[in-house]
Amino acid sequence: MDLNKLSNKEYNAYVQKKAAPSPMGKNMVWAFLVGGGICVLGQVMLDGYQKIGLDRDMAGLSVSVTLIFLTALLTGIGVFDRIAKHAGAGTLVPITGFANAVTAPAMEFKDEGLVTGTGAKLFTVAGPVLVYGISASAIYGLILWIISLF
Repeated sequence: MDLNKLSNKEYNAYVQKKAAPSPMGKNMVWAFLVGGGICVLGQVMLDGYQKIGLDRDMAGLSVSVTLIFLTALLTGIGVFDRIAKHAGAGTLVPITGFANAVTAPAMEFKDEGLVTGTGAKLFTVAGPVLVYGISASAIYGLILWIISLF
């Protein structure tokens, strides 16, 4: 079969026939279990930090820092990517997904040096998110300040 001579419709039919079906049910279960597991881990850590005497705010901050550290460490040694391969969206629980998005490009380009490799690529994915978040918070703060004047 000469693929170059197929019409777009025929080619799409050919691709659909050859493409492996996605095990959506299995993927959803894995995403649910891993994402839920990350959340349970966070709750266990929160309870643990509170038991050792931290107040709720400090315990929450400690959980965030710990999850970011663990995700960066697991990304650096290649474990997080293997988990994400099976868990899919389950690893995108906001803090772990963000930590992975910052760490992965930095690890990928470490051979290019600390400044032009790791430093430059560190915010490839996370940079736009940071810019948007910081800009939006400044705009919202300005709006709230103006509203408070009246």
